[in-house]
Amino acid sequence: MAATIIDGKAIAARVRAEVAARAAGLRARGVAPGLAVVLVGDDPASAVYVRSKSKAAREAGVEVFDHKLPATTSQRELLDLVQRLNEDVAVDGILVQMPLPRHLDADAVVAAIRPDKDADGLHPENLGRLAQGKPRFVACTPKGCMRLLAEAGVTVAGARAVVLGRSMLVGKPMALLLANADATVTLCHSKTRELQGHVAAADIVIAAIGRPEMVAGSWIKPGAAVIDVGINRLADGRLVGDVAYAEAAARAGAITPVPGGVGPMTIAMLLDNTCDAAELRAARAQ
Repeated sequence: MAATIIDGKAIAARVRAEVAARAAGLRARGVAPGLAVVLVGDDPASAVYVRSKSKAAREAGVEVFDHKLPATTSQRELLDLVQRLNEDVAVDGILVQMPLPRHLDADAVVAAIRPDKDADGLHPENLGRLAQGKPRFVACTPKGCMRLLAEAGVTVAGARAVVLGRSMLVGKPMALLLANADATVTLCHSKTRELQGHVAAADIVIAAIGRPEMVAGSWIKPGAAVIDVGINRLADGRLVGDVAYAEAAARAGAITPVPGGVGPMTIAMLLDNTCDAAELRAARAQ
């Protein structure tokens, strides 16, 4: 039986509609949600992502403050901008687009963002709150993956979940979210032994390892839910995920496509986090 295809585009559109309704409600209370987007340098992929994020934000009623800086920007100049955005009452969320030019310290920049304006959910304080099971802002891609699982009707509590990849951007917060939702989680990585066996035992597979079609369809437990975070461009120009999609779709119960699965959810959850931050501002104002 073929897997149910989890349509990330459709689900992201619903999330953006929810954000638009929340933004309208906030505006009626005199609070206009605002997102500051900082792009340093001329990386083409980053520029495309920033345009997509800014466009989606404006369409959802979130004000966007774009800051385009040259690749020669110093650490001090970037940190000074972040501090000004921290102090700007019109800015609820701050996003510094990664990757930064090599001479800049990305960890220091993320740590400089006020935790209550951390729209990306990557500040050490917000990661710590997630580890405590008391999340405030959650990294956008893992948060989107949890919404995809919920929309697909996947029962997380009690499930065996395997997360492939241990990055701070996806893998580690994803494992924490699943554990907080009462899954039994195995976090796998490049040093994991018998990787295929771990995947084969999983009811939920989150693939975020960055290697094209590394997970063979034969590894997937029949009926499992597969969320493919990977997006890799092959020599022939095709985009593929970390999972061999056609093979896996023949065994899985539900699966995300690449593209059109997780990707649209990341931007939607960025806007969701920004609205959360604006609601915190409104609550403080009262």
